[in-house]
Amino acid sequence: MKLTTLALGSVVWFSAVATSQAADLAAGKAVWEKLNCASCHGADAVKSIDPSYPILAGQHADFLAQALRSYQRGASGAPASANVRKNAIMGAFAKQLSKQDIENVSAWLAGQPGPLAVRR
Repeated sequence: MKLTTLALGSVVWFSAVATSQAADLAAGKAVWEKLNCASCHGADAVKSIDPSYPILAGQHADFLAQALRSYQRGASGAPASANVRKNAIMGAFAKQLSKQDIENVSAWLAGQPGPLAVRR
């Protein structure tokens, strides 16, 4: 009985934490527009101005958030590692973002239609 109560309590607690940190999709779109991300990644986040720039629409939100945090670390002068991306342009943009901005824009981009898919 104690184990069931503990498990149920954990589920409720994790749900509350997840809900309190839920992404605001409208704010994510506002970040996209404010930083003019479309100027490089395309208005739909699919067709960028350079084929070497990544497709962002439909990408996993956790991957996008990690990438933005890695650009922030790179802009702050952190030594090169697997968790640091050094790119002057992306670093300058990422440096302006708060933790919540990153979560919001990542969630918004993840929800956009794109050609990315997992083969089954």
